[in-house]
Parts: sequence; structure tokens; C-alpha cells
Amino acid sequence: MKIKCKELDYESVLALPPMEHTRPKKPSMAVRRLLHTISAPELKKLRYSCEYVGMEKLPMDEPALVLMNHSSFVDMKIAATALYPRPFNIVTTYDAFVGKKGLIKALGAIPTRKFINDTQLLRDMSYALHELRSNVLMFPEAGYSFDGTATVLPESLGKCLKFLKVPVVMLTTWGAFSRDPLYNMLQLRNVPVGARMEYLLSPAQVQELSVAELNDILRDAFSFDHFRWQREENIRITESFRADGLNRVLYKCPACLSEGETEGKGTTLRCRRCGKSWELSELGELIPREGEAYFTHVPDWYRWERECVREELEKGEYSLDIPVDIRMLVDTKCLYHVGSGRLRHDSSGFTLTGCDGKLDYHLPPLSSYTLNADYYWYELGDMISIGDSKALYYCFPTEGGDVVAKTRLATEELYKMVRETRLRRRAQ
Repeated sequence: MKIKCKELDYESVLALPPMEHTRPKKPSMAVRRLLHTISAPELKKLRYSCEYVGMEKLPMDEPALVLMNHSSFVDMKIAATALYPRPFNIVTTYDAFVGKKGLIKALGAIPTRKFINDTQLLRDMSYALHELRSNVLMFPEAGYSFDGTATVLPESLGKCLKFLKVPVVMLTTWGAFSRDPLYNMLQLRNVPVGARMEYLLSPAQVQELSVAELNDILRDAFSFDHFRWQREENIRITESFRADGLNRVLYKCPACLSEGETEGKGTTLRCRRCGKSWELSELGELIPREGEAYFTHVPDWYRWERECVREELEKGEYSLDIPVDIRMLVDTKCLYHVGSGRLRHDSSGFTLTGCDGKLDYHLPPLSSYTLNADYYWYELGDMISIGDSKALYYCFPTEGGDVVAKTRLATEELYKMVRETRLRRRAQ
């Protein structure tokens, strides 16, 4: 899938009129039926099945907030099938609207900007639920999983549930990540896909429980490990490209501690610096060609990388300073290519400069609890995005190796560190 792009200088992009807000539209039965019909052939090929738990508690005409884990592009087809014929509006990032605003609106999309405080989003969700009497589908992780486990959830999610005052349904997919992991360059594997749709909370429970208790329930609901699921279900991935791009996630060698030197190709992950290599087995385990394994489970390796980043931050040794190609999103007409610059990230947050000295943007650490980052984004390349309600900046590293995963980890850990420090000072 690609996105409409246009060359335009930075100042001209800033001068463009801002996006106009429009209320969500309830998708018609014809649209729902069409989406369901279009989804059927692929899901049949994937041997799709869905388990329904407690859904008899939700009448067909009662709207609910449907929370879904985010694994791959097939998620939308799973949702359209699992929820059919119920109407639903889906919370969608603005980039999905580019070049196809009318179509996306007809599908019931509610636009938002990732990881940016958006009070309008809450109002739009409430409107869809209470005025349109439509369900709202939301991916609270907001970004695809890098390592097959849940990404961080916003602390405001419990407050969101209390504000909306509707039933909460959990839609969990299995196999979607294993079929199409983000790092694997859109190469599809032969993996069966399934889902579980569960009535999680009633409106009364949402009001009775505290925000902290609601967040605990949601974190538990989003506790999954797709690599472990693959092994336990004996799902064999035999494709010869299954380790392609795995270096995007496992960027740091545990043997020599070098970064940006790992290479995932074919079925092998190898460190170019020290020569250490692992085979990614058909069951998703990392098997060393020789010597110590260090890690056999991909999420364990990724968790260790997070710990290393945290240690760098605590010692004041973490920093990112790379050249980037810059594109901007200010409306739904195009993604605007405005030139090149440098992206810096350290304990003071992000700084993006460029466009012949005209661009100088800073984002402090507490502005976002995680980072909008992606691999092979719209087939343009690996991407890091920062911004605010006025403009979003999509930065494509042109040097520096595999920095996307580490930058996301650093953003999350830095946010936690700064927030913990502030809370301690307030307590004192």
C-alpha cells in the first residue's frame, strides 16, 4: 500500500489551510456488507475462525467500545467479519485519509493523530456511540507490535472508558502477527488466523471500578506473546524469508554488544561485527549456530535491548543524531516532501532541524508516552514521526542503520523516567 506524495517547500506547506473537522459518519448497511464480502476470500484462505465469549450480553442495537490488538493489515478484515452486521466506526490516523478522504469517511473512520493529546477524538467517539448508535473500534496500542508482544497502552485509557460510559469488548487476534510481522517487509507467511471477541466490561463495571483498576484489566487483556503462541500451537513457518529484516527489532548483538550490525536474511540472523549467528527456526525460536544462545525467544532479546537503553539514559550516555529525509502531513490531500535535515534525540527530547534552516522543531520528553515509528511505512522506508496538532513530521533515516526500534524504546523509557522524577518531587 502506498501514499500520495508531493514535493513542496517547507514554508508553502505551513501556509496551507488547516484540516477541517467533520463529524463521523455511520457506515451504511451497504458499506458494511461490502466490507464483509471483500474480506471473506482472504480470511477463508487464512482458515479464519472466531471465538465469541459473553457476546450474548451485548444486544445488536447497543453500541460498545471495541478494543483490538494491532498486528497487521489484515486486522481490519478480521474486525469487519467479527463485528458484522453491527455498525462500527474505526479510530484511524490521518495518514489513512490521504488521497482517499471520501472513501475512508464512508467506512466510518474517525481521524486522530498518534500519541498526541486529542480531546476532539473523545468527542467524536462519544458522538458515534451515543448519537449515531454505532460501535467504535479502537486500537489502543496505536502502533503495530515490533516483537509480537503488546505495545505500551496510554494511561488515559481508563479515563476514556469512564467518559464514554458504554460496554467494553475485547477483540484479540492470533496468527495475524506471525503471518505478517512488521519487520518482514510485507512478505506474507502461510499461517492460520483466528480471533476471540469477549464482552469485557459492562457500563456499570466501568463506573464502579477506579481508573487504576480499569487500566490493570486492560493491561491484562493486552498481555500476549505471538512468538510463544506460535510455539505452543506448533505453528511451523517454513518460508525461507522468515528472518528477513529481523535486525530491525534485534538491532543489538548480545555477544559483542555492537549496534546496527545485525543482519536478518533468509532464515538467519547474523552479526557482521563478530560473526555470531542464529537460525530462526520454523517454530520461531532462535537457535545459535555455535556457542552460547544468549536469547532463544525474540521478545526476551527485545526486552534486554530495552534494559540497555534504560541504562544508557540513566548514565546520560544515550543520544541519537542522524540525517533524515523529511515529509509533512498537514492535510488529507498529500504527504508533502519538504527536504532533508537532522533528527536528534536525547534526555531533553526530540529536535528536528532542516529545510535550509527554516525548520527547528522541539518535542519534550513528556509530550508522548511512546513514539510513532514504523518499518517500510507506505513502502517509503523505516520511519520516525513526531509533531503536534499543527503538523506531523515523518522522518526517514538516511544513515545510522537500524535506529527505529531503539528510538521507540528510548522514548518510552525517557517518558517513564521524567514522569517518575516529577511524581517523586511532588510527593516530597
